[in-house]
Amino acid sequence: MSASTVTPAAGAGAAPRRSAPASRGRLVLGDKVVEKVAGQAASEVRGVLGREGGVLGVGAHADAGARPSVDVDLGRESADVALTVGLTYPGSVRRVTSELREHVAQRVEALTGVAVHRVDVDVRFLVVPGADGADEPRERLR
Repeated sequence: MSASTVTPAAGAGAAPRRSAPASRGRLVLGDKVVEKVAGQAASEVRGVLGREGGVLGVGAHADAGARPSVDVDLGRESADVALTVGLTYPGSVRRVTSELREHVAQRVEALTGVAVHRVDVDVRFLVVPGADGADEPRERLR
């Protein structure tokens, strides 16, 4: 019997060559993904409430555990975020909305990689602590 030598196929055992990242494809995030991230980020801010229950908004009640309503306009370079929220009262509406804008923009950019161009906040209702589920303030997650 003659001895034969087995040679590995070219490239076997070696790491595969990868093409440049730009030519491999792209990642597309839908508006709904950014909306969910923005809604969760908004709910992390102390004093911000959403509405829960009801039909078409009728009969809905403020809930500290509900995410605020979010609408996102996602462009090629950035996103515009519109939030519809309620706030606990008394408190500084200006301070809370400023904190809300900053926190949502930071979290969306950090978690999705999408730059946030603008965050609009529409305060639809104020809730006095002890009424409509706003009696237990949320701790801020950071």
